Amino acid sequence: MDYDNKPEGYYDNVRQEMIAYLPDNANKIIDIGCGNGAFAEILKQKTGGEVWGIEYMEEEAKIAETKLDKVFAGKCEDYLDELPDKYFDVIYFNDVLEHLTDPYMVLGKVKHKLTPNGVVISSIPNVRYYDTFLKVLFQKDWKYEGHGVMDKTHFRFFTGKSIQRMYEEEGYTILRHEGINKSRSIRPFLYNIPVLFRHMDIRYPQYATVAKFM
Repeated sequence: MDYDNKPEGYYDNVRQEMIAYLPDNANKIIDIGCGNGAFAEILKQKTGGEVWGIEYMEEEAKIAETKLDKVFAGKCEDYLDELPDKYFDVIYFNDVLEHLTDPYMVLGKVKHKLTPNGVVISSIPNVRYYDTFLKVLFQKDWKYEGHGVMDKTHFRFFTGKSIQRMYEEEGYTILRHEGINKSRSIRPFLYNIPVLFRHMDIRYPQYATVAKFM
């Protein structure tokens, strides 16, 4: 997979909008797909807790090791069984699940790693985002790109509805599920006029989800 040619800042992106979903009482956190640890380091500073990471890119994982309590380098699927059961208050997946061949299996395993009140927090691209959806609908094209919704390293593609269904099929209860990073373009509104604004989800390039295993 072409993970070496990502744009500058890809591995040190601090997702401020995702920090907003962090529970107040989080003490033990793991950031799966942690990059160089920039985001997870902020979580550690904010909570004063124990923060782990898993990162596919070895060089980025080495940097993350200098910031976090424990870091695994390699495919997250290779380490899930090594993680302690009922240990983490929060498990983050920031734009990670779509890169996995079987995100259902991964969600099925990590639910056993959560404390009784623990949550999984994820950001997942929305394939119905207007810029992507219209290329399929009107240009009859499905073009992969270097990053974004149509990142060529994505194995899976989701809508808001299918994200929610994936979690529920793995036994989770959805606590929050909403579009994030809303487009400032007026075009999604214009496209919605003929359908009486029934498809406003096309404004969002990603969905944030907070889910608990019951």
